[in-house]
This record gives sequence, C-alpha cells and structure tokens, in this order.
Amino acid sequence: MNNFIALLITFALALLWLRINDFAAHRGWVSSDLSRKLIHIGTGPLFVACWLLFRDTSSARWLAALVPFAITTQFLLVGTGVIRDEAAVKAMSRTGDRREILRGPLFYGIVFVVLTLVYWYDSPIGIVALMLMCGGDGLADIVGRRYGKTRLPWNKGKSIVGSLGMLVGGFLTALIVLALYVAVGELSQPFSSYLLPLAVIAFAGTIVESFPLKDIDNITVTLTAVALGHIFFN
Repeated sequence: MNNFIALLITFALALLWLRINDFAAHRGWVSSDLSRKLIHIGTGPLFVACWLLFRDTSSARWLAALVPFAITTQFLLVGTGVIRDEAAVKAMSRTGDRREILRGPLFYGIVFVVLTLVYWYDSPIGIVALMLMCGGDGLADIVGRRYGKTRLPWNKGKSIVGSLGMLVGGFLTALIVLALYVAVGELSQPFSSYLLPLAVIAFAGTIVESFPLKDIDNITVTLTAVALGHIFFN
C-alpha cells in the first residue's frame, strides 16, 4: 500500500476511536474515567496494527509517527486552553480540569511518537512496551476502581486486583499483537519464544506500575519494558 494512503487510514481510524469515546463521555453514556481508559487501551493496538499497512521504506516510521504526534499536539493545545474542546476534556480528564491532559495523556502520546521512531516494527521491543502501557495500565485502572478493595501495602492508591489487571491486560494485549506480527511474517521468531520473556516483562511492568509515582507510569512502565526488551529480544 502507498504509505500516504496508509497514513490517512491510520489517522482516520485513530481519530474515529478518539471521537467516539469523546462523544460517549460528553453525552454521559460512559464515565470520564472509563472513556479515558478505553482511549488508553484501544488507541495503541489499533495504531500498531496499522503499522502493517505501511511499506517498509526509510520514511515509513516518520509518516506513521505523524499520527500520535498530531494527536499529542491536540492534547497539548486543549490542555493549555489554546483549543476549547469540552468533549475531549471530559473524556481524558479525571475531574474535568483541562490541565490534567498535560500529564498522563500527553506523556502517553509522547511515548508513542518516540517508540514508533526508535523501534518501528523492526523489533518486538517497541511493540511490547507500547502494548504493556496500553492494555496493562488501562485495565488496571478499570478493574481496580470497580473491584479493588484490598490495597497494596506500599501504595494505598493501588489495589491487588488492579495490579492483577495490569499483569493480565498487559500480557494479553502484547501477546495478541505479537501473534498478529508473527502470523503475517514480520517477526521471524516462533510465537512460543515470546511467551516467557513477555511474562517476565509484564510482571516487572506490574511492579513498577504499583509504585506511588503519580501520572508518570506511562513513562516508567514503558522504560522498564524497553530495558528488559533489550535483554530478551536482542
């Protein structure tokens, strides 16, 4: 496929997912907390799956990175008040304060831009790190809020159930995307060879996510996964 067509398709799908969740939160069909995490969980796998639409040229990763860059720029403009978008604020903030977008959501977008440019689909390192951040951190918040009664001893803001959600969500999301890449032949190693390393990375990411480091777990979890990925996948 022509890379510019791939870019348009990727951007359209990512924007559609964002606006669906913005609209649902704005209409009150889902809570802002749930909408924010649905965006967190769904945008990443959708974007990384769309990498497969691009021809492997020197410019491909730069074109693909324009998608999270554009969305991150929007986050920045909305968070600073340059653009007024109440639907986006309701969907991506906990309290309705637009400035919250300048923390977790902004870091999320920056991580996507950087890992797209550095790793692309030449290596499973970036894929695993991004999917751990998306599926793990997203599911941890959803199940933790609903079922998290027993708190972690070292962080009363996190629960045992939430950490289990992080472990399972991160592992399964990364596993599904890796399976797709193995199936289409972009990753040469057999699928079974990724299971143990992925389990270790997901467990380590779960431990890091449980630390009382407010609003920067999109960065800390990703860096942990990248560091371990260089150990297991190189």
